[in-house]
Amino acid sequence: MSAAEEVVAEGHQAVEAVPKRAMTLGTGTSLVVLAALLVVPMFVKNFIIFQMTMLLIYGLAVLALNILTGGSGQFSLGQSAFYAVGAYTSAVLMEHANVNYALTIPISAAICFGFGYLFGKPALRLSGIYLALATFALATAMPQLLKLNFLEHWTGGVQGLVVTKPDAPFGLPMSQDMWLYYFTLIVTIAIYIFSVNLLRSRSGRAFMAIRDNEIAASSMGVNVALYKTLAFGVSAGITGVAGSLGAIAVQFVAPDSYTITLAISLFLGMVVGGVGWLPGSFVGAAFIIFVPNMAESISKGLSGAVFGVLLFLVIYLVPHGARQIAILGQQLAGKIRKN
Repeated sequence: MSAAEEVVAEGHQAVEAVPKRAMTLGTGTSLVVLAALLVVPMFVKNFIIFQMTMLLIYGLAVLALNILTGGSGQFSLGQSAFYAVGAYTSAVLMEHANVNYALTIPISAAICFGFGYLFGKPALRLSGIYLALATFALATAMPQLLKLNFLEHWTGGVQGLVVTKPDAPFGLPMSQDMWLYYFTLIVTIAIYIFSVNLLRSRSGRAFMAIRDNEIAASSMGVNVALYKTLAFGVSAGITGVAGSLGAIAVQFVAPDSYTITLAISLFLGMVVGGVGWLPGSFVGAAFIIFVPNMAESISKGLSGAVFGVLLFLVIYLVPHGARQIAILGQQLAGKIRKN
C-alpha cells in the first residue's frame, strides 16, 4: 500500500470509527452505575438528591433528543415545547383534577406523543437547517401560548402553577426528595431499556437507515414518512415524561421556565454526551446542570464567558462527546487485558 493510500485509509477509519460504536454500556459497567445510583442518595443531603433527580430528568429529555437526532437524523430545537406540554399536563391534572402524580406521567407521554406525531407530519417536507428553524419557531412560541388569557384559569398565566410534591407511599421512612428520586430512577431505567430495545428493533434500524441515506432507505422499502413522524412522536413522548417529572420535582411550572434557552441546553447536552450514544445523554445532562454552577463559582460576573471557554475546551478536546472518552477507555482496557 502506498503512502497516499495509507493516509486515505487512516482518514477513513477516523471518520467511521465513532458511528459504529455500541449504543450502550457493557453489563458490568451498567451494574456499577446502577449500584451507585441506588446507594449514593442514602448518604447525601436532600439538595444533592434533588440535583441527582434533575440530572435523571434532563438525561431523559436529552435521550429523547438523541433518539430523534442521533437515531433518525432529524434536528430539533423545539424540545422545550414538548417538555412544557408534559410539565403543564401533570401540573393541571394534579392541581385542578386531583389526579395521582404517577397517573399523570403516562397521560403526559400520550399527549406529547400525539403532539409530536402531528407536528412531524407537516415537518416531513423539511430537513436539516429548515427543520431546525421550524422547531425553533415552536420553542419560541410555546411560552407565549401558555400565557394566553383563555388558558390562564388552567395554566396560571404568567404567575404559573404551584405543584404539590408527593409523599413516600405506604409510610416508607424516606423524605419527599428521596422518594421522588427513586421514583424518577425507576421511570428512567424503564425508558432507557425501552429506548435501547427500540433502536435495536426493526423500527430502530429504519430510523438509522433514514439517518444515513433517506433515498436509499426509501428504495429498500422503508416507509420514510411513517418512521420520521414516529421518531418525532416517540421523542416528544419521552420528553413529555421528563417534563412531568420536572414539574413534580421543582414543584412549580411557569411559561418562562420553558424558553428556547432550555431547548438549546438540551441540544448542547446531546452534543457533549455524544450524538447517538444513549448513556452519553446523562453525561450531557450532568454537564448542563453542574458546569454553569462551576462557571459561576469561578467568576460570578463573567460566568457566561467562563462557561463558553469550558464548553469550547470540551468540544475541542473530545469533538465526539463523552462517547469518545468511553471508546478510548474500552481500547485501553482491551490492551491491558492482552498484556
